[in-house]
Amino acid sequence: MKKDKNSNQSEFLFGKKNYQIMLIGLAVIALGFILMSGGGSKDPNVFNPEIYSWRRIRLAPTLVIIGLGIEIYAILANPKK
Repeated sequence: MKKDKNSNQSEFLFGKKNYQIMLIGLAVIALGFILMSGGGSKDPNVFNPEIYSWRRIRLAPTLVIIGLGIEIYAILANPKK
């Protein structure tokens, strides 16, 4: 019996480009969560309206959704192209 050279090698599920796109997507998601943080008040009896800033309500969730879209694209992208 002959053994193929390829039978002993493990293959990655995705190509190098897919993993690069996945890392970009993870970075965008992480940036969204970082932008969403903060805005709290030191004293729980004092309301801080900064929690409802444009950055936390619009920008950060949009970045998280865009990052998830990038992740879906990275999974579905054809690594052979």
